[in-house]
Amino acid sequence: MHLSAVVPTLNGRDRLASTLDALADLTPETEVVVVNGPSADGTTGMVRERDDVDVLVEIADRSIAAARNAGIDRATGDAVALVDHGLSIRPGWRDAVLDGLADVSVVTGPTHRQLRAGHRTETVESRTIAGRRVTYFNSGNVAFRREVLDDYDGFDEYLTVGSARDLAHRIAVGDDEVSWSPSMAVEQTYGADGGEPERDWNWKYRGLSYRLVKNYGVRPTVVRRLVSHSGRDALAALRDVARGDTDPSAWFGTGRAVLGGMAVGLKDGLGARAGDRTERRNPRGRSARSDRAVTVYDWR
Repeated sequence: MHLSAVVPTLNGRDRLASTLDALADLTPETEVVVVNGPSADGTTGMVRERDDVDVLVEIADRSIAAARNAGIDRATGDAVALVDHGLSIRPGWRDAVLDGLADVSVVTGPTHRQLRAGHRTETVESRTIAGRRVTYFNSGNVAFRREVLDDYDGFDEYLTVGSARDLAHRIAVGDDEVSWSPSMAVEQTYGADGGEPERDWNWKYRGLSYRLVKNYGVRPTVVRRLVSHSGRDALAALRDVARGDTDPSAWFGTGRAVLGGMAVGLKDGLGARAGDRTERRNPRGRSARSDRAVTVYDWR
């Protein structure tokens, strides 16, 4: 089985370099495709100076879903892995990928994070929604059989966040299985990602409502999940107000962002559901456009 590794990046030159170093050291036979968003930190020059990258795809879109799709388009492997920049694969990663894909369609593994207070490792996460068992995968450390990405048309580019979880919902429709392999590990050191990004509440709920309605329609379980998520976040934000960590005006502003995002997501999710009635539910997937790449450097 020929393995391709797609590494999306945006203004992460130094973190990307450590990822590429690990891939070159531990799995030199893997095809490496770097997809560079409109970076302004010299990423292009750094990659072009290396001899261990097979393809560099430059795109103008800042969307991670578009970057993943652009990389999948250029990868030639019958197995395609996605590795986030700033993550270093661990020994045994490639064997775990190939062993896993010999039995299932998707395999994923943990990200080890070194924290000041110790070490944290992610675990598998599954949910049953409307009778469908959904196993989520680690979007920064996952590998697919090529036919799965083709069958479901890659990632939904409507989503600026949550496109990996959306794909997990869609994969759960068929017979394709997602497997968790502890040996398929990557590592991220403390502070490598620059800290926790500020949350965009509007897009969180826009994306959540969109993917739930698109994949399941408007049904009680969808409404219940939206109410449950928003209720928990509202209570957590209210506790911040009570402690004096947040102004009441900011709390009300967050509420408006949540409700506004939810309304737009519901509307657009219904439109997407009507726009693609097939099981892949992906009206804005890989096949929807062919203009993602601005420049392609192919050294194969």
